Amino acid sequence: MSTFPGTPHIIKGGIVLINPNTSAIERIITLQYNPDSLTRSFQIKGMGGDGGERSEALRLTGPPVESIKLEAEIDATDQLETARNDSTVVQVGIQPQLAALETIFYPKSAQLQLNNTLAMIGTIEIIPMETSLTLFIWNKNRILPVRITEFSITEEAFDVNLNPIRAKVSLGMRVLSVEDLGFDHKGSGLYMSYQQNKERLAGLFTGGTLSQLGITAIP
Repeated sequence: MSTFPGTPHIIKGGIVLINPNTSAIERIITLQYNPDSLTRSFQIKGMGGDGGERSEALRLTGPPVESIKLEAEIDATDQLETARNDSTVVQVGIQPQLAALETIFYPKSAQLQLNNTLAMIGTIEIIPMETSLTLFIWNKNRILPVRITEFSITEEAFDVNLNPIRAKVSLGMRVLSVEDLGFDHKGSGLYMSYQQNKERLAGLFTGGTLSQLGITAIP
């Protein structure tokens, strides 16, 4: 079926996993449907306030801690209506999409097995394994290195083989800044681009006037 020529191209939000050392893209996970809302909150990092020195009240110690929350839906209904009997969605439903999200939080099984083998022969000291760098992308102005802090899945419908065919995913993320990663890390470059772009966008805001606030000057 051809698309109506006047139909606008709708971009998708999503998650991209990249190798933190080579920057090679390892996986792209697009959201099937863009969420209706996205909640962002900021924890300000200042020296003043409760327990702080009054003389330092206007100083910032670093970028704020930004957190993002969203709910995304995954639905196999359309695929099931047109799928062939040997298609993936008929065999396992939406489990591949869910597994792609879930395995973000798992160290690779091969690395677990290798570390266990090396530990048994006493050749290494076990240290936490580094995962892929997770990027949350929400249009070209928001490409953010993040750590996923909250994740839950509500499976809402199943096929006759109990494969999930509809689910709601709740996702909470913490934006990783230069303070988290260090300036030499690939993610820090992306964060700095994000902050600099935000400063550019703020410069496009025309602002108001004192008269709109009912005053003519600051006393």
